[in-house]
Amino acid sequence: MSNNPIYLALDLPRLDAAEAMARKVASHIGGIKLGLEFFCAHGHHGVRELQKLGLPIFLDLKLHDIPNTVAAAMQAIHVLEPAIVTIHATGGRAMMEDAKAAAGENTKVVAVTVLTSLDSDDLGAIGIKADPMEQALRLAELSQAAGLDGIVCSGHEVGAIHKQWKDGFFVVPGLRLPDGKHSDQKRIVSPREARDAGASVLVIGRPIRGAEDPLAAARAIEATL
Repeated sequence: MSNNPIYLALDLPRLDAAEAMARKVASHIGGIKLGLEFFCAHGHHGVRELQKLGLPIFLDLKLHDIPNTVAAAMQAIHVLEPAIVTIHATGGRAMMEDAKAAAGENTKVVAVTVLTSLDSDDLGAIGIKADPMEQALRLAELSQAAGLDGIVCSGHEVGAIHKQWKDGFFVVPGLRLPDGKHSDQKRIVSPREARDAGASVLVIGRPIRGAEDPLAAARAIEATL
């Protein structure tokens, strides 16, 4: 795992565009995050192509199903040797335990707690009475008990979770620069704030991909860390 905590979110539908962007900023990022859009479009082949850059690959697939199905899916991506894979903590302890058991020895399995696009009103609408902080803490505790490596949470929760899970591995998405657009993210902090609070990995997409000069943007973000 690189010392640079920045993982570039390359959720792009075209493989050539993803490769070009990754090459452009490779010297100022620590890894590449590939989400559902990319994986559904390009599958194993696309992952293999981006692995040629020599950077760790984070497969952000957010697996969520019955334990047997999630374990089988984890085995199916085993050959890709991803550095990090995400599952959903709301799948329950048995699902998380089976996912970890099926993962490769060098793959960190981390559970998504509360998506950064959700706030208290959104949680209430799906029947969850806890606020995002309470829910994230509860699911982090369950993830730790299930033997996972860590969790995914917003920068607002990572500090509190880090206090209760000292050696956990914490992935923080939804990061924006102070003067940047929030887009569909609701619970955001800056990369520096997240790192100071205990984030292990900083997932950054649009602030780099959407910049006029992506290399300069990646370099500037790295400099703040």
